[in-house]
Amino acid sequence: MLASQLRLPLFTIRLDGLITKFLGETAAKLRLIFEAMAELRGAYLFDEVDALAGERGRGNDVGEIRRVLNSFLQFLEEDESESLLVAASNHPGLLDRALFRRFDAVLNYPLPTATVVKALILKRVAGIPTGRLKWQLIQRASKGLSHSDITLAVEQAAKDCILGGRLNLDTEDLLSALRSRRTHLRQA
Repeated sequence: MLASQLRLPLFTIRLDGLITKFLGETAAKLRLIFEAMAELRGAYLFDEVDALAGERGRGNDVGEIRRVLNSFLQFLEEDESESLLVAASNHPGLLDRALFRRFDAVLNYPLPTATVVKALILKRVAGIPTGRLKWQLIQRASKGLSHSDITLAVEQAAKDCILGGRLNLDTEDLLSALRSRRTHLRQA
């Protein structure tokens, strides 16, 4: 949405294609991305940046990934392009602190409150009849889930209801989908 609001093309940097096991190759690929940013103005999203920018000095620190992080930090520091660089992580505590100094803004999205959970669910099921929903149970089942996780669970509950030929989405549909989403996250 940010890219479309700014009328910029969005480029998502897939870290699974960027990070390699060969010494120096990942940093070379990073350099190509920053060169592309200078050539083609756009919004460049480094999603799950913690795979690239984990805190140095951790017990599981690998020399090559530390060198990659140092290169990434240097490229960020030297970047004078007209492009917008966005880095996203679900695990900000894992990120190297030096990364935060390289960005103009750091936005934190807290987990939704009970009120937000209710509003989010009502918005997502607006076209589907619901019975009397037991909000305390639903909100308890949503605790600890992100906006995105709740949205995915509600959409799944709605699909299951429709495909099951039921006329009303009920509390158990939502609870089941929220539990399923939580299980999926644990396995990921």
